[in-house]
Amino acid sequence: MGREITLFSSKEAKSRGEIATFLRGLADRLDAAEVILRKGQDEIVLSLPDRMMLELKVEDEEKRHKGIQHSLEVEMKWYDGDAPTGPVELG
Repeated sequence: MGREITLFSSKEAKSRGEIATFLRGLADRLDAAEVILRKGQDEIVLSLPDRMMLELKVEDEEKRHKGIQHSLEVEMKWYDGDAPTGPVELG
């Protein structure tokens, strides 16, 4: 297995509406093929290829003191020079 290096990380509580606004902005930047993420002095610029792998995952995890934690993960992956295929639809 390869070594994973975290280049940027963020975790913060937001309202559902704030998250929706952020995701709409992210979608616009995906269309433009460049995403810039900033948090304080940290910044990363991503130049995105035309084709990427989209991974969706829904999980339930039981937390000892808080009950069940639900999560919806949206992850986009790509390799330099790679063009993976595979349809996905929103329902």
